[in-house]
Amino acid sequence: MNKVFKNAADAIAGVKDGDVLMLGGFGLCGIPENCIAALVKKNIKYLTCISNNAGVDDFGIGLMLQQKQVKKMISSYVGENAEFERQLLSGELEVELIPQGTLATRCLAAGYGMPAIFTPAGVGTEVATGKEIREFNGKQYLMEHAFDADFAIVKAWKGDTKGNLIYKETARNFNPMMAMAGKITIAEVEELVEAGELDPDNIHTPGIYVHRIFKGENYQKRIEQRTVRSSAK
Repeated sequence: MNKVFKNAADAIAGVKDGDVLMLGGFGLCGIPENCIAALVKKNIKYLTCISNNAGVDDFGIGLMLQQKQVKKMISSYVGENAEFERQLLSGELEVELIPQGTLATRCLAAGYGMPAIFTPAGVGTEVATGKEIREFNGKQYLMEHAFDADFAIVKAWKGDTKGNLIYKETARNFNPMMAMAGKITIAEVEELVEAGELDPDNIHTPGIYVHRIFKGENYQKRIEQRTVRSSAK
């Protein structure tokens, strides 16, 4: 099976209106910039996007929100995007806010083939509305279903032609678990090497989970919030 694709435009072939997409990354770190740009250019609509956050106004998923491509966002943190806020308050965008740990574990459950998880997070809050609650050892747990995504789109530091991936630092937060969870997983990488060149002990996502891979380009690697110390006097 040849997993190597020429570019992002080729790799996202088959993504269509109404699909459910997982988009890896944490803040603006480790996001699949090339694939997002290709989705924006293709102008695919009515998407449900599962992502830790919604990018910022002019970068990441924020670019898709600007073009009204996203029907629903499933996220844990969305505080850096004014257009997201506007669409939410105007009723243009469906939003499901869930605890960050629940988001991660629902991704893992999908990757492991588990239909649901039980978590104490959200019990007694609006998060629990309409959901099943069970008691284990005297403590209440909320049932959350595993995600069901058509595509998982991730970004890694290095990858090989068989789809094995290595992530760098903070990019390991959501990319590895999302890579396991999509019906089709697309990976963009900064460096693409031949099979056998990566140290097996350093591989974070085995190639069995990855269906398409390509070498990305022109990564901006923005800092979401730059915090610096004042200079010493």
